Amino acid sequence: MKNILIIDDEINICTLLSKFLSKHGFNVDTTMTGAAALKMMKEKSFDLVLCDYRLKDTDGAQLLQDIRQINPHTIVIIITGYTDVRVAVEMVKNGAYDYLSKPLYPDEILNLVHKAFAHKESEMERLAVQPVDAGSAPEARETLLSRNQQDKNDKYVYGESDGAKELIRQIKLVAPTDYSVIIFGETGTGKESVAHLIHHHSKRAEQPFVALDCGSLSKELAASELFGHEKGAFTGAINTKIGAFEQAQGGTLFLDEISNLSYDIQVAMLRVLQEKVIRRVGSLKEIPVDVRIIVASNEKLSESVQRGKFREDLFHRFNEFTIYIPPLRERSEDLPLFVTSFVKQVERELDKSCGKISSEVWKCFQQYYWPGNIRELKNVIRRACLLTPEMQEITMAALPLEMKEAFTQTAEEMPVSGELAIMANDNDLKTVALQAEYNKIINVLKEVKYNKTKAAQLLNIDRKTLYNKLRLLNINY
Repeated sequence: MKNILIIDDEINICTLLSKFLSKHGFNVDTTMTGAAALKMMKEKSFDLVLCDYRLKDTDGAQLLQDIRQINPHTIVIIITGYTDVRVAVEMVKNGAYDYLSKPLYPDEILNLVHKAFAHKESEMERLAVQPVDAGSAPEARETLLSRNQQDKNDKYVYGESDGAKELIRQIKLVAPTDYSVIIFGETGTGKESVAHLIHHHSKRAEQPFVALDCGSLSKELAASELFGHEKGAFTGAINTKIGAFEQAQGGTLFLDEISNLSYDIQVAMLRVLQEKVIRRVGSLKEIPVDVRIIVASNEKLSESVQRGKFREDLFHRFNEFTIYIPPLRERSEDLPLFVTSFVKQVERELDKSCGKISSEVWKCFQQYYWPGNIRELKNVIRRACLLTPEMQEITMAALPLEMKEAFTQTAEEMPVSGELAIMANDNDLKTVALQAEYNKIINVLKEVKYNKTKAAQLLNIDRKTLYNKLRLLNINY
């Protein structure tokens, strides 16, 4: 059982976290002062410490140094409710594993604790690290940081298709600039990964990368998440919160599903981009921000502007450079690369060796439409490797039902006649409309490799209606 020490001068936080982490199998002790914490650490070995940055008798920076002198292998996670996130970032550079900002969410803490232990164990196994003294601890930390960077690089798959090569070319062109970027692509194509690559190749690479999903933000929460709020600004604002703009200070802010922002927030966002200052909710103080903006959407922002859903002036502020990510079905050459990479990732996750993929599964992969794109492919690989016994061949039985159904439907291409039999008068509007409808259905069917379920979705009709139209237009299927 792992030993965890919680150091916080708020008794409620100590009690809450102690009960929550104890329920999840950890042995938890708490204290409200730094002096008491150091005394406890000399008497007992703790695997991880959750430490508030501001304590009555010391601060997190000093306490971090003292903890490292007592036991350099203890994982330290900083808790801060204060505004300058750069202090916490500096502490991470000096040896803390990570930091959390208040208000605290138990599930987020639990995930971070598990991640910290897993990372430490894998690092110890990889380096076969022996106990080191306090003087050599910074070297171990530097090695750990280098491994983190290598892990980040490993998660990107550079495709070989023309679309993938063009995508990488554009990323490398725009990354060194400070241009705002719009990333457009279907859901699951890897828009956030592209944003990470732009940041990684930019002059801001050593500064924070902050991602925010605007699609999950209500109108009430959006301003607080973006710009932060002061204590007491509204009901429930029990602490000061720094927003995404401040968190990304000097670095890159990635805003996913940007078209979901309300009109009021769009107005506020426009002012931030123009003046390069933000105001927290409940404050009159203006805070300068230096942030590069990358936004993403699975629909064209220009079309959202035409529908009146998105402000045109804000669109032009963002639209200094646009990157289009092609869907997976247009990158069939890259499919083997993604599959190989994901299999390796899943083997590490599950600590097992996955068998070869059967020829039938490969054929299914090639024919499938992949509506969820790369994200869907990764989840399919996870499922298949989990369901298949170690080193045995991955067969169709391990694939999701919708994939097996689609594969059955597309076993043969639909034989269709080349032209609709035009009736007597080709100037007749009804005949022209039928011809246009025929052509559209045929084109969509070819695009989705004759998967009628997907064709119906793209045509925005139900499957029964599609079948009726196929019969009406005399299309054999």
